[in-house]
Amino acid sequence: MNNFNTKKKIHLIIDLISILVLIAIDQFTKLLAVEKLQDQDSVVLIKGVLELTFLKNYGAAFGILQNQKIFFVMIAIMIIVVIAYILFQLPLEKKYTILQIILVMIAGGAAGNMIDRVRNDYVVDFISFVIINFPIFNVADIYVTVSTILFIILFLFYYKEKDFDFLSFKQQKKYREFK
Repeated sequence: MNNFNTKKKIHLIIDLISILVLIAIDQFTKLLAVEKLQDQDSVVLIKGVLELTFLKNYGAAFGILQNQKIFFVMIAIMIIVVIAYILFQLPLEKKYTILQIILVMIAGGAAGNMIDRVRNDYVVDFISFVIINFPIFNVADIYVTVSTILFIILFLFYYKEKDFDFLSFKQQKKYREFK
């Protein structure tokens, strides 16, 4: 049992370090955006396709829910708490490795944007796909969006309902009785 606990602690430490690295990357890119793009014209990376454009986002995608800082911070906290719970419960089996990575990426993205909202009252966005008139976004948004799409695909086509038994309260009771 001790070996299991040690492995679990190592996994959780790696998860935490990974989340912190993802947050650092996100915050660094936002810092660069503030320093290099704020009050400047857009920087064209691929003409007619991709630009860097500074935007203070007080809402969510497509400008919805403007000035709802407390709401967004509370949602981010809830997401991070749920992910932490799942990571603590996640079995140390190879089939859950991709889920672990996905959850870490979602937590890193949620935390990165939450930091902006707490510190600035807005999120710094700067990546713009002008070819499809997509909302301007940031690195944290990429973490969350890509991970959520991967999660949906895995949930629909890879994992079965029984693969999530480790989250049921009945299963937790059995596990505690086994210990």
